[in-house]
Amino acid sequence: MKFFKLLLSAIIALSALNLSAQTADEIITKHFDAMGGKDKMLSLKTVKLTGGMNVNGADVSIVGTRSHNIGSRNDIEVMGTSNYEVANNKEGWTFFPIFRMDEPRAMESGELAAKQALFDLQGPFVNYKEKGNTVELKGSEKVEGADNWNLLVTYKNGKSMNFYIDKNTYRVTKTKAAVLANGEEKSEELLFADYKQNADGYWFPYSVTNDRGTILYSNIETNIPVDEKVFNK
Repeated sequence: MKFFKLLLSAIIALSALNLSAQTADEIITKHFDAMGGKDKMLSLKTVKLTGGMNVNGADVSIVGTRSHNIGSRNDIEVMGTSNYEVANNKEGWTFFPIFRMDEPRAMESGELAAKQALFDLQGPFVNYKEKGNTVELKGSEKVEGADNWNLLVTYKNGKSMNFYIDKNTYRVTKTKAAVLANGEEKSEELLFADYKQNADGYWFPYSVTNDRGTILYSNIETNIPVDEKVFNK
């Protein structure tokens, strides 16, 4: 009898796992539709984001350049200084004269791995199994008062991130991940709002909020030529 009870428990648990996987895939399919379709997302190769934010009364200009699975670069102008962080598939560097840095600092391995996980411009859900990612449905939570699905993505390199998808719009409203800052690991949350289509018909959040403030993007260009050299120190 004990054996059959254990067998029944295993069957129920297995069924629950299959149901969770199917439900997660259904959510992902609706997310694709909300972002213009899977084929549209697959066609995204480069992005240049131009925007700014205000930090403690100082205006900050930000230009982000991304190339699919190749690299990322953020150029930050603040208080007369030119700062940047850049990463490619081999190394990453940060240079912030605003913080009295005299020369670029190499990213630590964990910090670089977190950056590299974001090189996929098409998103972690597109062909996630082929990429070596796993996706788990962790239930639902409120984000800014709205009901959201909570999907945990574990990347091929072992890094993980929670993606919160609005149950009405099926667009990502929040991400949460462990990040390395000043040699210490902490939880970082990003809030995404004001989704709009750019000139090429791609959907982006034009408002991104972190613990330092809100970045408002004025222009987002897609599939423009990007020289890979910009992802070097």
